[in-house]
Amino acid sequence: MLLRRVARPLLATIFVYSGIEELLNPDPKVAAAAPLIAKGQEALPTNRPVEPATFVQADAAVKIGAGLMLAFGWAPRLAATALAASHIPTTVAEHPFRQTAGGEHAAQRIHFLKNAGLLGGLMLAAADTQGKPSVGWRARRAQRDAARVTKLARRDKRNAVRAAKLARKAARARIAGVGSQVSARASKAALPALR
Repeated sequence: MLLRRVARPLLATIFVYSGIEELLNPDPKVAAAAPLIAKGQEALPTNRPVEPATFVQADAAVKIGAGLMLAFGWAPRLAATALAASHIPTTVAEHPFRQTAGGEHAAQRIHFLKNAGLLGGLMLAAADTQGKPSVGWRARRAQRDAARVTKLARRDKRNAVRAAKLARKAARARIAGVGSQVSARASKAALPALR
């Protein structure tokens, strides 16, 4: 659809640009991410602490890679999910509007709300099935179809057994010379089993 071909690159552009900017000039991002990473390492103590610069480089790689995937429509739902997961800590680290005052508070709040809007767009892109039924719908449909096939198989088995009995009876009747009535009943019973 034309709308997706236009909307995805528009949504992805800011992430690709931001990722490239992070690689070229990582110092502001490292400074913003350092307190958040320190809090995370205090909460989850590990043997190898993560350097803020490594975290920023990984974030930049995700933004560029997933942004390009989203823009070109390669696994767009996965790309949008990766961008959303990367976007949340970035927004929290870069726009702490509650910790600022005055004009800076208003500017940070606007940036935070803009990023919240981008997150909403990413969530919509992650949920977009491109007109195809959702996984839940397909699972319910498969379950219903499996139940129907099982029911038909049971019915066909009963019909096949019944047809076999009538065919044996018809064969015996032909031998005895009775023939046509029993034979007609056998063929009528065998028809549902052959469908």
